[in-house]
Amino acid sequence: MASPFTLQTTVKLNSGYEMPIVGLGVFENDHCIPACSAALKHGYRHIDTAEYYRNEVDVGRAVRESGIPREEIFVTTKIYHPDHGYESTFSHVENSLAKLQISYIDLYLIHSPLSGREKRLQTYRALLAKRDAGVIRSVGVSNYMNGLPSTDSGVHHLEEIREAELETPAVNQIELHPFCQQRPIVAYCKDHGIIIQAYSPLIRGDFSHPVIQDVSKSSGKSPAQVLVRWSLQKGYVPLPKSSQPNRVIDNARVFDFELSDEEMTKLDGLDKGRNGCVTWNPVDAP
Repeated sequence: MASPFTLQTTVKLNSGYEMPIVGLGVFENDHCIPACSAALKHGYRHIDTAEYYRNEVDVGRAVRESGIPREEIFVTTKIYHPDHGYESTFSHVENSLAKLQISYIDLYLIHSPLSGREKRLQTYRALLAKRDAGVIRSVGVSNYMNGLPSTDSGVHHLEEIREAELETPAVNQIELHPFCQQRPIVAYCKDHGIIIQAYSPLIRGDFSHPVIQDVSKSSGKSPAQVLVRWSLQKGYVPLPKSSQPNRVIDNARVFDFELSDEEMTKLDGLDKGRNGCVTWNPVDAP
């Protein structure tokens, strides 16, 4: 049965704003403008960048040149841990606005928790202040991850926000795919109304596992489409990335099918916990 969702279907954040349920990731993309342009032309309305990616300028250009009204495109960027701190965060938000050449940022994330508790909270407070000033719409975190076997090692990064009596993050962006399912942190986020964005949903292009190949055959869809669809059916907001416009388009052709319960169960059975991560997992940050 075809899904009723589309690339422009949104989920409501706890900030009150709507976020499209699929976004284009642009990390390590040397062809950022063509990829973003193809994405926007073919229905994407959500682009995920970061200062660390060094392509905010390209993302902003693609958004402006798309001809799509600014309010219809959801732009995310992030501040990296070496730049954390209250005044530093103010400066870096302004830098991002200047590079993107937009008047507001839809979602601003703390990129990682590696700066330590004091600076994390300073940064979060600064982002909330910039939100209150009207240049950010929603504030969230990234890489506030769980990791195994220590099932609470990532949760304490989120708990410190609650303990400081600050607003709950709108989003937690973490690595998520069948091999790295981070179930305890996913459960925490769902319990606290934090939307989960899934980066590296395509496992960096490693589709070799027999289960992924079998589900691809049984569904009649590419492995990449299967993995994006798995993420959507788990209730996540996947951020597939590619520098090739044709793959950008194909990765999002996921709304004309659903994975069966049996197919989902097979993919769910691939979880390797922390050992399944293909990027990094900063869960041991103090």
